[in-house]
Amino acid sequence: MQKNLLIIGCFLAALAVVLGAFGAHGLKARITPEHLQIFETGVKYQFYHTFAIIMTALLLEKFNHAFTTYAAFSFILGILLFSGSLYLLATRTLLGIENLSLIGPLTPIGGVFFIVGWVLLAVSVMKHG
Repeated sequence: MQKNLLIIGCFLAALAVVLGAFGAHGLKARITPEHLQIFETGVKYQFYHTFAIIMTALLLEKFNHAFTTYAAFSFILGILLFSGSLYLLATRTLLGIENLSLIGPLTPIGGVFFIVGWVLLAVSVMKHG
């Protein structure tokens, strides 16, 4: 599991770099400054929680507890829902999905997964001793 989480973390980090560059260079002239800021927030939180996934994977050696693994999966779900929904919200005009109302509620759900991940990681450390 540790190796898989490290691979996922590295892939998500590389994707964050690609998306950050795409936002800065490819989207800058195509979306409003407000939407660009939303996109950049998605990239920022993806980076933060990519580091959390990598850190959690490394902590599996010391705190090999189910809560540690659950924390990593919470961070992954948080990235998919929080950052993914912000990417879609920022580019919805370009994508032709202005009327898709499902996207907005996904952002706070993703945020909850981030919080749950951090709490699960803390619980894992506390249970270790």
